[in-house]
Amino acid sequence: MSLRLINIGFGNVVSANRVVSIISPESAPIKRIITVARDNDKLVDATYGRRTRGVIIMDSDHVVLSAVQPETVGQRVISHEEMIDDSN
Repeated sequence: MSLRLINIGFGNVVSANRVVSIISPESAPIKRIITVARDNDKLVDATYGRRTRGVIIMDSDHVVLSAVQPETVGQRVISHEEMIDDSN
């Protein structure tokens, strides 16, 4: 299994193999997930002070905040997989 990195904005990347979901931060349950992650030192804030537009849940229970829309991050995952498929 190869290491696949996905750009989540401002030069930050996460391992695509470890991503469980990419969601919007608007709902109360997601805000609660962010609060719990912050309290348990499992929150990674990659927004650089900008508004949080995407929340990435990792398989290690870490929560990553991104200033990039979830749709954009999802498209980067898909386009990255297409590039890998084309090279094989």
